[in-house]
Amino acid sequence: MNRFHVHLNVTDLDASLRFYTALFAAPPSVLKPDYAKWLLDDPRVNFAISHTGQAAGREPGIAHLGIQAGDADALADLGRRLDAAGGSVLPEQAATCCYARSDKFWTEDPQGTRWETFHTFGDATTYHAGGDASCATGGTDCAPQAPVAGHAVAAPAKAAGCCTPASGCC
Repeated sequence: MNRFHVHLNVTDLDASLRFYTALFAAPPSVLKPDYAKWLLDDPRVNFAISHTGQAAGREPGIAHLGIQAGDADALADLGRRLDAAGGSVLPEQAATCCYARSDKFWTEDPQGTRWETFHTFGDATTYHAGGDASCATGGTDCAPQAPVAGHAVAAPAKAAGCCTPASGCC
């Protein structure tokens, strides 16, 4: 089953942790010094916050929205749906982001809101690929700056590495 995803940039991680822990009546499923994630069943949402956006001058608020796919087949279906919606789609495979390993498709809606569809298949020890410090200053929530126009959607492409347009990290 798929799960709605929301990722917020926050200015005060500790205050936000207290607020969302009380709101959701549950501690985060993942807690790191710069990141927290709740995998909730009621409502069914993957809700994440991070403090990494301020290093790159990102404003607090919505970093991106998305849908977490339950499996690889569901992700492929979401990729086809994104392609049918007419937007540019950026696929990536085995991306390391937000302390997880995932295959992804990124796009933007007509208003420019970034959307991530992804299937997570493992944990990672760093927020970004390789833990490269330049990721924290070059980009902050693993979302690409712009999807690749006219990209055929079949399967996610191999991630090129940290902080390159093809990696989707920055």
